[in-house]
Amino acid sequence: MSHHAQDLVRRLIGAINNQDYEALPDIVDPEYVYRAPGEELRGVAGLESLLTSYHRGFPDLELVIDEMFGDEDRVATAFTFTGTHLGELMGAPATGKRVSVHGTIHSRVDGGRIVEEWELLDLATMYQQLGLAEGH
Repeated sequence: MSHHAQDLVRRLIGAINNQDYEALPDIVDPEYVYRAPGEELRGVAGLESLLTSYHRGFPDLELVIDEMFGDEDRVATAFTFTGTHLGELMGAPATGKRVSVHGTIHSRVDGGRIVEEWELLDLATMYQQLGLAEGH
């Protein structure tokens, strides 16, 4: 199943890059759970809300898979997030600056859809690149 699971994660990343929210119900389970530090979203609507806010802030958002591996029903993906901050995101007004940050996401598949994901995105570096936080 690991190849099928990896294909599902690739399809999700493609849908994100293309802002194809209509594809989400075929890829993620109705009971989908997304977790990140301090955040938990549920269902297709929760994921769509998260993606909409990121696309509002970064209309040219792109996720590039750096590395992916899986075992049975689980997939680990390392990715690079790039985009130009042209809209409000998490209360921060547009800066016009381009970001390139790394992240990881661990996905679990069941019943032919993604049911759970745990994401870590390097927000500290993103805020530094946007000039919203001091760097080292």
